Amino acid sequence: MTSLSLPRSDGSLHPYTLRDARQWPQPGPGAKLNRIAYAAAHVVADPFAAAEPWLGAAIDWDATLAFRAHLWSLGFGVAEAMDTAQRGMGLDWATSLELIDRSLKLAHATPGAVIACGAGTDHMEPRQSLTLDEVIAAYRLQCEAVESRGGRIILMASRALAACARSPDDYAKVYGTILSDVRQPVIIHWLGDMFDPALAGYWGFADVDRAMDVCLSILREHARKIDGIKISLLDAHKEIAMRRRLPQGVRMYTGDDFHFADLIAGDAQGHSDALLGIFDPIAPAAATALACLARGETAEFHAILGPTVPLSRHVFKAPTRFYKTGVVFLAWLNGHQKHFVMVGGQQSARNLMHFVELFELADTAGLLRDPELATARMRTLLALHGVEQ
Repeated sequence: MTSLSLPRSDGSLHPYTLRDARQWPQPGPGAKLNRIAYAAAHVVADPFAAAEPWLGAAIDWDATLAFRAHLWSLGFGVAEAMDTAQRGMGLDWATSLELIDRSLKLAHATPGAVIACGAGTDHMEPRQSLTLDEVIAAYRLQCEAVESRGGRIILMASRALAACARSPDDYAKVYGTILSDVRQPVIIHWLGDMFDPALAGYWGFADVDRAMDVCLSILREHARKIDGIKISLLDAHKEIAMRRRLPQGVRMYTGDDFHFADLIAGDAQGHSDALLGIFDPIAPAAATALACLARGETAEFHAILGPTVPLSRHVFKAPTRFYKTGVVFLAWLNGHQKHFVMVGGQQSARNLMHFVELFELADTAGLLRDPELATARMRTLLALHGVEQ
């Protein structure tokens, strides 16, 4: 047993003993699953770069690509250059394009690897004076960059469009134009304002039900160019309602990191596939659970994912946009990177007690693959905050 002392909110220390490491049987790449599962992957910062963290993104490419290989080895698809990778939140378009390029090359050299890449408008400064033609040109630039490299597109929500759109018709024009251009069906990403406040009122309405109507009308008109839609609204009822109204052949990819287990399991009227940031840190458990679901072992699926749900809700607690900090913290604890440094210096976005609770939740869920390593690194973080063992 591995032990350490953890602080509580009153400053007192309490002994904590970790569970033994849990071994997760893995389905591996090419396993027959009955759900499509993409993990939105984080990036590993380069702590030795001369760039100032708040001003420029410096990436450890070897560690970043090794993590994608890890996800593929567990049978996940990789959703590349998304908000989990700090896209538009420390990772600019130039660095995102290099990430996409490197990841696509590795995917093409990896048997069975599945990847889809984010294309948006984040090289353009959002402002009300933009024209729709400028937004369309920005989308086209990024979509062409992905498709010219042999990549599939995740069409990301646009801060620029949210800033300049005057009506739902503006969204219909922009999305209709881009969907007419693309060569392969895309995944559309509707990211709620809890993840990105700049996207408030997307599709032309602050009311989610009215926004959903606009989005569904676009999906119906362009269904042959759409593989699916990922919605990240953290509202299971809204997702289920939309899922039941999707045109035939268009998938629902849950982006709900609060209710993902039930949404993936589904009901008599259907289920959601998945494109989730939380799959990054819980990948070993999630891969095992998805294999159980494919074998009809629904109770075991829920038994495995059940303890990961409190962890996920903690990682994604408000302010939700800081969830990347918890994702990278867990990657550090589990040895996927040698340091806890993030693009944009966002390792500072959460407080010490947040990390303490996350450490315990990860242990409860069986997600600390080397308890001694995780404990040593937790002690380092505690010491940095003035907590002596």
